[in-house]
Amino acid sequence: MKRLLYISLILILFTNCEDVIDVDLNTAEPRLVIEASINYFKGTTGNEQSIKLTLSAPFFDETVPPANGATIQISDTSGNTFNFIETDNTGIYNNSTFIPTIDDVYTLTINYNGETYTATETLTDVVPIDYIEQNNEGGFSGDDIELKAYYTDPAEIDNYYLFEFISDIPVVPDLNVNDDTFTDGNQIFGFYTEEDLESGDIVTIRNYGISSQFYNFMYILLQQGGDSGGGPFQTQPATVRGNCVNTTNPDNYPYGYFRLSEVDEVIYTVE
Repeated sequence: MKRLLYISLILILFTNCEDVIDVDLNTAEPRLVIEASINYFKGTTGNEQSIKLTLSAPFFDETVPPANGATIQISDTSGNTFNFIETDNTGIYNNSTFIPTIDDVYTLTINYNGETYTATETLTDVVPIDYIEQNNEGGFSGDDIELKAYYTDPAEIDNYYLFEFISDIPVVPDLNVNDDTFTDGNQIFGFYTEEDLESGDIVTIRNYGISSQFYNFMYILLQQGGDSGGGPFQTQPATVRGNCVNTTNPDNYPYGYFRLSEVDEVIYTVE
């Protein structure tokens, strides 16, 4: 009887010590968020492309509002103009006539809410993935599965890469960026591991060719969002701005980036 009374008192003490903490976060006017990633997959025409526009939202909001009613176009140096049309007020704007040309320069123009946003970027090529190497004895435990996607870097050319690994295990894809400062002309690899990766799982591996500007943008972004970037309520050292500029009102700058990449994709089944 005394033991039961003792346990009950402990439960009451722990229950009464729970307090609801309201976090008072700073608020700001919504900004336009531009997800303009033009991906030219090897072996395809690359004519179907999409751009997503949303608005920034408070940290605890469960939904991200779309930016509706914008007019979007991309133009190239040959005088072609590609119009992107919104689908069902989703904030997703599509085009089915895009012409991807390696090393060509493209200009993005967005008119939204009475303001004009622009960005310029080059469509960057990428070398193919040579092969995938699997190691079943990785990690601290020695029994994690590790994947290495090997590719051969062209010699005497500055190259920058974005690797993306997609599986059903993590909530978001695994991203990492590489440059060839110390690996010029060599065969190198993109690396991926997940603690719960098992035989039979399917991993989509993508290697994107990217510009030096986008490499710097993503490198800083991944550093701030990684384990060394602090907790969710820690103030970031600086706002990471992309290459999109508000020419009407520069102080109302957008978030996001306009990127054009050739992409090599491999669908790999874990052995």
